[in-house]
Formats: sequence, structure tokens, C-alpha cells
Amino acid sequence: MGATALTITRRDLLKQTITAGSLLAVLETGQAEAASSSGLKTDGTKETKTICPYCGVGCGISLFSKDGQLVAAAGDPDHPINEGSLCPKGASVMNLRQVINEKGENVPNPSRLTKVLYRAPGAAEWQEKSWDWAMAEIARRYKATRDATFQLKDDKGVTVNRTFGIAHIGSAALDNEENYLLQKLHRAAGVVRIEHHARL
Repeated sequence: MGATALTITRRDLLKQTITAGSLLAVLETGQAEAASSSGLKTDGTKETKTICPYCGVGCGISLFSKDGQLVAAAGDPDHPINEGSLCPKGASVMNLRQVINEKGENVPNPSRLTKVLYRAPGAAEWQEKSWDWAMAEIARRYKATRDATFQLKDDKGVTVNRTFGIAHIGSAALDNEENYLLQKLHRAAGVVRIEHHARL
């Protein structure tokens, strides 16, 4: 007995696709309604839409607050740029906030570092250092690396005044003026490899 060929018209296919799509939409709506009352930390919060403060891409963020305190942040699904997704920096925007202690006072986020921690090569423990020590150490290492890798002329004898021993990848939390100064500093030192991580 031979197999019968299944024939389906384009019209039948369209009807079945619309029916299946409608069924899925009903199921997803039911799941969304169940999730909205499932004890999420955004239940009963006020949503405020804003723009991510880090880079120039301009991703949308939804902030959720309750009783005057920020409780959650997420990508804005209605925003045309990021459509609800966020990069790691944008996703960590909650770390910018201040927290309210038991007395109702605004205090800095306790999870943010405010002191310099240094771990020497081969050491297992972190040491607390001063900001003055850190700035002097960075400057010393920067100059030592530049001096050791500086190239005055290339293989053809052309003056290049450059170093490939240092690279800089900028911070998206910096404004234009700060980035301008960093660019001038590195270019003056002969740094060639300068990039910004929001473009990668």
C-alpha cells in the first residue's frame, strides 16, 4: 500500500499558522499574568524609564521604586535601541545608587569599594593602600613601561615616536572632557592602541 501525499494549500497553512500563533499568545499572556503575581521584587513598584548613564549608545533602562527607594533596574523592552537588553555595565546600574539605612539616612552603597586594595605579585592577601601611593605607583609603572618599549624610528627609518607596550580601553562612565584629556595624555606619551569598550 503506497503512502498518500499530504497536500496543503497556502490558505490552509496561513489559517493554521494564525490559529497556532493566537493559541501561543493566549498561553504567554496567562504565564505573564501568573508571573506578575508570583512575588517578584517589582510587584507593587513604580516604574520610571530613563537612559543608561554610561556610554553614548543611549540604552533604555526601567527603574523600579517602592516607598521612595530604588529596588530594581532592568532593560526597557520598549526602547528602540536595546529592546530590553543591557550590557554588563548597564546591568550593574543598581551599584550607582545610595542605600537607605535603618535610620532612614542615605548612605553610600556598602558593596562599592572606596579604598585602594593592592595584591603584590605572588601574594594571596590584599593590602589597603592610600590613594597617593596608588597614583604614584601607576605613574611610575606607566613611565617605566613607556621607556622600555618606546620606538623612536621604525624599520624603514621613519620617525614614529610610539609605544606598543601600553594600551588604553576607555571607561564609558567618563564624559567627553575626561575622554579628551585621556586621549591627549596617551597620544603625548606615544600610545597607539587606544580604544573605547562601548565600540567593541
